[in-house]
Amino acid sequence: MLADWTGAFALPPFAAIKPEHFRPAFDHALAAHRSEIDAIATNASAPSFDNTIVALEKSGRALDRVANVFFVLTGADTSDEIEAIEREISPLLARHNNALYLNRALYSRIAVLHKKRDALGLDAEQAQVLERYHTRFVRAGAGVDQQGQDRLAAINERLASLGTQFSQNVLADEKSFVMVLEESDLAGLPDFARTAARAAAEERGEAGKYVITLARSSVETFLQFSSRRDLREKAFHAWIRRGENGGATDNRGLIAEMVALRDERAKLLGFANFADYRLDDQMAKTPAAARELLDNVWARARGKAAAERDALQAMIAEEGGNFALAPWDWRYYTEKLRKARYDLDEAEIKPYFQLDKMIEAAFETARRLFGLTFTPAAAPLYHPDARAWDVTDAQGRHLALFIGDYFARSSKHSGAWMTSLRDQEKLIGDIRPVILNVCNFSKPAAGEPALLSFDDARTLFHEFGHALHGMLSNVTYPLLAGTAVPSDFVELPSQLYEHWLEVPGLLQQYARHAVTGQPIPQALLDRLLATRTFNQGFATVEYTSCALVDLDLHSTPDVAALDVAEFERKDLERIAMPAEIVMRHRLPHFQHLFSGGGYAAGYYSYMWSEVLDADAFAAFEETGDAFDPQMAKRLREFIYSAGNLRDPVDAYKSFRGRLPTVDALLKKRGLVEAAVSER
Repeated sequence: MLADWTGAFALPPFAAIKPEHFRPAFDHALAAHRSEIDAIATNASAPSFDNTIVALEKSGRALDRVANVFFVLTGADTSDEIEAIEREISPLLARHNNALYLNRALYSRIAVLHKKRDALGLDAEQAQVLERYHTRFVRAGAGVDQQGQDRLAAINERLASLGTQFSQNVLADEKSFVMVLEESDLAGLPDFARTAARAAAEERGEAGKYVITLARSSVETFLQFSSRRDLREKAFHAWIRRGENGGATDNRGLIAEMVALRDERAKLLGFANFADYRLDDQMAKTPAAARELLDNVWARARGKAAAERDALQAMIAEEGGNFALAPWDWRYYTEKLRKARYDLDEAEIKPYFQLDKMIEAAFETARRLFGLTFTPAAAPLYHPDARAWDVTDAQGRHLALFIGDYFARSSKHSGAWMTSLRDQEKLIGDIRPVILNVCNFSKPAAGEPALLSFDDARTLFHEFGHALHGMLSNVTYPLLAGTAVPSDFVELPSQLYEHWLEVPGLLQQYARHAVTGQPIPQALLDRLLATRTFNQGFATVEYTSCALVDLDLHSTPDVAALDVAEFERKDLERIAMPAEIVMRHRLPHFQHLFSGGGYAAGYYSYMWSEVLDADAFAAFEETGDAFDPQMAKRLREFIYSAGNLRDPVDAYKSFRGRLPTVDALLKKRGLVEAAVSER
């Protein structure tokens, strides 16, 4: 863990790394970083940009290396041993960060530099690095009195432990549930779903049977196609009750404690509540601004969802069903309605969306926009499912290493994400990044192609947009590199990239049948693209309810005796959540909020960024060329390669010439004409 890595692309030697190596490696790296920080804080020389800010940027290299490897494994290939170490190390890392950001001597040096920043002769990037360090220290509590700092330190350590436990509890619930099916239980499931369920069964030692897991690609496919209403209900309840099944893995008590601790921390830092604290350093600036957007969309989404519900209920009645539409029915009848309205069947579509072809499509988009080439690379990786590509620019120079890990497995947390083993910088040389995409698509049986739904393909493009944000980064200082931007801006590169999936020429080239190799027929493609706004009321309600509940939870004054289940119920009642739809992420398994808390009081960010991405793609459409070279150049310069060089408002205006309105988002989701329902 601590030696120089001399293998291909200077990657860690994963095959030689054992769980027992991590704790001593962390101990050594933490001690080394403490020594470096002490040297900076106690430097007898007057504070300068070089001896304070540059020194900070150069410190902690060993810790970064060890932590990056460790947290790739905790997310993508964990084990009981890794999880035990994670529970140990999380509070230690929090304690270490406390010692850094609550270091009064160090903060005083930064404060001196910040006060006279205009006289230091800094260039724009240096000024931004200084500004971000000063903001980080202030927001961590560096200026709070000693008693307050002691309490902040204790809160941070406890939150780190709680976040780790939350994540591990969700994974435990996901691993503990499997629905084993016999051949007689498969009514309605198309061949690709049966194949995936059979492969999942074989992986779990249930040869000859079929297994549905709580991986989204597995359970959602089952809910979409199974005509067994009783089994749909069973799978659905298991899915939405992750983290609230009682016993050791129940997360409701953890959530109540985390919300109270976050609220206390915000008040110690001078804010009314955690939502105010969180958004103060985001593009939105205030919860009121985020709510204004969410409320505007919510009213329209509820109106559209009501019309969708009525259409589904009518279909049930036409079939002779004597029951009210329930949440476990929505996907099933939506698929049937889509087929009836558009002559479109997922079983007809899916063979055209092979995983390997969609990866090629994402690469081709990057080539046409940014001149990138992706070549398969032999590299030491942490799991046989992971693959690597050498990324080169238009001049043939090595730009990055990209690693894709696409299949669900029991050792991997659910969801999809981008992360890194090494970030780009130029401070200590031309450091090239190593960027990962981790997904949870259903793994096919041996020898068969992996097939994606259209939503899966969109997820692949989304995460690859994040990956490009890391790979194209072109800054000097690590603090500003890649995705180190506010969370309500970080989704712009990823959500924007999704738009290119729907460019017809791209699909005609890469959407090819897994058996015949023929391109997707134009008539089928036209029908597929005609469904862009189909079921968008449901999708928007499913998402927006999460964002509203998140903001309300982190703004509530009643944190002392928080009953999580009751809060969720009452808040959904307050916003008039349709009974037939469930939040995309219910609080007990809402990992965006509680597994590290990166999106706590910030889940609105996806929609905030969607306002930007809809407007940004419209800029390409206005040129008449989805790959317009001049727009692509501006996109790369001001968004994908710029990291956190600029304030997000300035970055977007530099690209587009103005700030966006909500109009493009409403049009994209088909909500322009949606009826507005009162709450």
